[in-house]
Amino acid sequence: MSSTARPAFELRPQVSMSFPAEAPLDCPLCPRLVAYRRDNDAAHPDWFNAPVPSFGDERARLLIVGLAPGVQGANRTGRPFTGDFAGDLLYGTLMEFGFAKGTYGARSDDGLQLVDAMITNAVRCVPPQNKPTPAEAKTCLGFLEARIAALTNLKAILALGRIAHDAVLSAHRMKKSSALFGHGATHEISSGLHLFDSYHCSRYNTNTRRLTPEMFQSVFADIRTYLDQ
Repeated sequence: MSSTARPAFELRPQVSMSFPAEAPLDCPLCPRLVAYRRDNDAAHPDWFNAPVPSFGDERARLLIVGLAPGVQGANRTGRPFTGDFAGDLLYGTLMEFGFAKGTYGARSDDGLQLVDAMITNAVRCVPPQNKPTPAEAKTCLGFLEARIAALTNLKAILALGRIAHDAVLSAHRMKKSSALFGHGATHEISSGLHLFDSYHCSRYNTNTRRLTPEMFQSVFADIRTYLDQ
């Protein structure tokens, strides 16, 4: 596990008061994403088709930050990482390390509960081809800043992929060069708050063996050790 450290400054990012921790269901800020939401709503009116809210424990010490909702996953079910392959691996690993309880049924009403953890996304709306633009990620940053600031017990952030990693750095006014993304890397981004990196738990990454279940579990083992020390 690699590590970088930086001097302590503020524990929480500076938050614009115009942004709540959760985006409104009719958020109008990104025209391309709004149009895509509407297209999906027309094709699948029984899907969620709105900015996907964070899921988990408001007292959480761990915040997991993904990229964006999947079109047939969270965009359909309304819960992060629910309904697609990435959720199978993520929620199974969360249960293994004591961050979730219940049964993951790939539905938002399956009764699964997170323990000391919350999941959110750097971009709250589903993007075409699962690829938000840099401008869309920047526009959505205020929601991430507010989400981080609202978690008063926060000690660890897990970034799933480089875009999520960069969004967390931006939320803390840090340059990308100050904490480079790398699977298994850990960065002290402020006093009492550490950023952990993992490759995204997508089907593509697991099929290509870029990320194995054992690699993913190793990151969570590091997080558990850090929180329990």
